[in-house]
This record gives sequence, C-alpha cells and structure tokens, in this order.
Amino acid sequence: MAKSFPDLNKDGEVTKADVLMGRGVVGKKKGGFIKEAIKKPGALREQLGIKGKKKIPAKMLDRATKAPGKLGQRARLAKTLRGMK
Repeated sequence: MAKSFPDLNKDGEVTKADVLMGRGVVGKKKGGFIKEAIKKPGALREQLGIKGKKKIPAKMLDRATKAPGKLGQRARLAKTLRGMK
C-alpha cells in the first residue's frame, strides 16, 4: 500500500530520492499515468489497418511515430509502453 506522505530525513525534510520517486507530492497517488493515457484501446491498431490481435510490426510503428496528430501521439505512446516490458 502506498504511503500518502513521504518519510522525512533526520532534518525533517523530504529527500531528493523521495522527490525523484514521486513521493514528494502530497495528495497525489504514485503512478497511474498509463490508465489515464489510454482512452481508446485499439485505436492505433484500427488507424494502421491491422486486423485481429496481431502485433504491430516495429517498422510500421516507427513510421507512424513521425505522423502528425493523434496517429503520431498514439504511436509514440505505444513505443514508450513497448519499452516498459
């Protein structure tokens, strides 16, 4: 379970490590950006014209990251999330 307040060092201050790990912000839960970022699951696959549950080819994803608008945004997010595996 995540703590709502960071542990303080002996001087009563939040440490740099706490801030870097996202524990220095009071009132916000740690993480959760992925859930908020994916508003329309499968939209990138639909825009690229890939049928079924097939994996998006890396070359196609690389080309799509250079596209403007929503297609480019979705492709860049997909590439970021692919690197988190």
